[in-house]
Amino acid sequence: MTAPLRASLMVTCLNDLFFPEVGVSIVRLLRRLGVAALAMVVVQGILGGLRVVWIDEIMAIVHGCLAQAFFALTVGLALFTSREWAEEPRRVELPDAARLQRLCVLTTGLIYLQGIFGAVLRFTGSGLSLHLLFAGLVALHAALLSARILKLLPGERKLFFPAILLAGLLLAQLALGLGSYLAKYSSLGSSLPGWATVLLTTGHVVTGALMLVTSLALTLRCYRLLAEPDSSLRQGLLAEQLTQ
Repeated sequence: MTAPLRASLMVTCLNDLFFPEVGVSIVRLLRRLGVAALAMVVVQGILGGLRVVWIDEIMAIVHGCLAQAFFALTVGLALFTSREWAEEPRRVELPDAARLQRLCVLTTGLIYLQGIFGAVLRFTGSGLSLHLLFAGLVALHAALLSARILKLLPGERKLFFPAILLAGLLLAQLALGLGSYLAKYSSLGSSLPGWATVLLTTGHVVTGALMLVTSLALTLRCYRLLAEPDSSLRQGLLAEQLTQ
């Protein structure tokens, strides 16, 4: 057994000894998330079966949005039950930690909403303006989030590499979105083979789902790893700056 693993085991045992209610709460949370994941799989299967025999736009939209939510939930469960989450985190003090955490939550929420509007556009053909508006908001917030993490936390591998991945996915998503738009709403689409249009549209949906879970992982890790400096320390630094 390696030294970090022994230290992690000791911290876990001490935590369970002195704060048993914390461990019980975590187990209850994981159990509820597991039940929610199972329920979503069952609902997804029912909706998928009904779509085969009953063509309905609303059902198709719900089916697509639920798939994105289930993907995000499974990624969250994978993180919560990983060795990374079992170890004691090394907290990083950052003056703008709370602001960065809020930006993570906002970006993740916008990406999911964009997926909803994309499903509406894909299955009904309406809502193009709203879809493009949220596409711009997602691009702005994802780029800002990646840039801030790369600038403020270049040494934090657990945040740095997901931020690079999010930026790369954003570039791919913009390219696929432009290709999908031209294939469906311009004269260029008539000259493209059917498989090319399907490939662009499917790639656009898949990349959006990957952006969602990458942003979610960044959000969870930011809340776990980042902390603002102690208020007394901040006041001392401010007083030192004023006296200089």
